[in-house]
Amino acid sequence: MNGFTTRAIHGGGRRDAHGSLRVPVYDSVAFEHENSSSLRDAFMGRKPAHIYSRITNPTVQDFEARIQALTGALSVLAVSSGMAAISNTLIALGGAGKNIVTSRYLFGNTLSLFEKTFAAWGLEARYVSMLNPEELAQAIDDETCAVFLESITNPQLEVANCQSLSAVIRERGVPLIVDNTLMTPYLFNCAGAGVDIEIISSTKYISGGATSVGGLVIDHGSFDWSRAAKFRGRAAKFGKMAFIAALRQEVYRDTGACLSPHNAYLQSLGLETMALRIDKSCQNAQYLAEFIAKRPEVTEVNYPGLTDSPSRPTASRQFNHKYGGVLTFDLNSIEECFSFMDALRVVRRATNINDNKSLILHPASTIFAEYSDEEKKRMAIRPTMLRLSAGIEDYEDLIIDLQKGFASL
Repeated sequence: MNGFTTRAIHGGGRRDAHGSLRVPVYDSVAFEHENSSSLRDAFMGRKPAHIYSRITNPTVQDFEARIQALTGALSVLAVSSGMAAISNTLIALGGAGKNIVTSRYLFGNTLSLFEKTFAAWGLEARYVSMLNPEELAQAIDDETCAVFLESITNPQLEVANCQSLSAVIRERGVPLIVDNTLMTPYLFNCAGAGVDIEIISSTKYISGGATSVGGLVIDHGSFDWSRAAKFRGRAAKFGKMAFIAALRQEVYRDTGACLSPHNAYLQSLGLETMALRIDKSCQNAQYLAEFIAKRPEVTEVNYPGLTDSPSRPTASRQFNHKYGGVLTFDLNSIEECFSFMDALRVVRRATNINDNKSLILHPASTIFAEYSDEEKKRMAIRPTMLRLSAGIEDYEDLIIDLQKGFASL
């Protein structure tokens, strides 16, 4: 099999009729059919054909095919954002009276989706430590529709052993869903670790430097959908494709979560250089974490690549000795955090992660601002914490810039 970047460049994409090396951007809403029978058959699912870009589009389909070739997945659905990928997946799986077992160590908007949006519709979120498989097992019952976690939690940077969790979950007949945004398929082989459904915000590394918003639902084909009551009918008809059929024929179609053709084009383009950029980002993050760890102004540094990180052993095995592009560190006060950030000139003060640019953020006052101090404490969001997403700049320039930040304290 070809290597990762070779597959990213050449795999899956269809050849254009005119010989173009890039798939055209089909910025069209509707697609004409040669006769009424063809249009009817397309609507009824009797033939594969494009009819309306909210449902399928050639440029989006090409992007999905590239991701499928890259991951070896059973099926891939590209959607409008990472949050759309999570919400569509859980709408398809869950319902009133059901529950999902997850961790409080989640991205702020994901936690809000579980605690506010879904809770109002009767879907319960149960919180456990993903470092404790026994606690996870005890939380699962007959109404559990999924177990959900992040491959590296954002911003706590906790790394759970997905293979161990999968062994527990598999016995209970519940699918394991992992948000793999921080690591991507390049650094983490989800299927090999027993993950059933992989979620990615393709806005991040895949888009090629925050060019566009998008998301991916990747079904690795490992879950027996006949074990889930909600999917038994579809499983009898579609087999392993039951979940993706439920998304395409119902939830994704009905919620309008489609990825735009232009964004699909940009993300296909970004996919080609993703591995190169991730390597540089991980290298920069390692250098920066080691530099920051030596500073007397810093009270705590968290990066899975540091030798004293509790996450390092699991991360080394799970991510093939690469540790991602995000780190956190603590100063003595909120005032110091703001002073530090305001002194930076190369590192940008902005949300998002895994951009080509290095970005810094104060999580407690931004992406977790809606939560109380007590809630933030339960989520390990300290008021003195800064999150730094390492870009692909020359690391020497980043070090000089951070030195300016420390000089301001």
